Amino acid sequence: MNHLPVLLELQAIHDNLSTIQRDLTAFPPEMARLDSELKVLARKVEVITKQLEDSRSSQATLTKELNQAQKLEDLARAAMKHSTQKVQYTAAIRELDERERQKAAVAKPLKDSSNRVLALEKELGELLTLQDRSRQQFDELHQIFMAEHENQVIARNRALERKLELESQLEHVELGRFNRLIQSRHGQAVVSVENGACTGCRTRLRGPLLAQLREKHVVNCESCQRLLFLPASS
Repeated sequence: MNHLPVLLELQAIHDNLSTIQRDLTAFPPEMARLDSELKVLARKVEVITKQLEDSRSSQATLTKELNQAQKLEDLARAAMKHSTQKVQYTAAIRELDERERQKAAVAKPLKDSSNRVLALEKELGELLTLQDRSRQQFDELHQIFMAEHENQVIARNRALERKLELESQLEHVELGRFNRLIQSRHGQAVVSVENGACTGCRTRLRGPLLAQLREKHVVNCESCQRLLFLPASS
């Protein structure tokens, strides 16, 4: 079955949607500023969230280590209290001193980690507040902007509906190939052949491939893999 008409219309719809999308994202200065600010804030929130997760994980690990060190210190203190001989008492004191040093070695980094968690939580909270405020301002302006571009919104919705209709006419494998080419070839999946060359990558086609194209109506370019077709005048 010749799916060339479907593929050509799908390509045209993708081109039209790209144009509409450019128009609908060509924001006025204040909206553009807020949009840029929101993107920066989103990246900062992502970074701080990751740092906070790591710090909380470190805090939890150090807390476990401190609890374990405290248990060992308590055992050493109890052993010292129950020592009845001088040699045992001296050894118990040395053991207690060691356990106290071990606990102190964990306590300081835990305190630092806890302080870092608090600082990151505060920073994240401030960022989220700023993000919410900027998002609200952007959404208010965006609603007005989209109302002013109502015709393009309607055209986009109609194009999306037609796109779904056309996609349903293609086999799963063929549609998957088309969509991959749209993504990897800058939105150009279907291109014509002019003067024996692919207009997508300018590679000249071999004679056998041209003959195959005339027979099958659609073939893949051997160089860029785009879907090729011959214009009606060829």
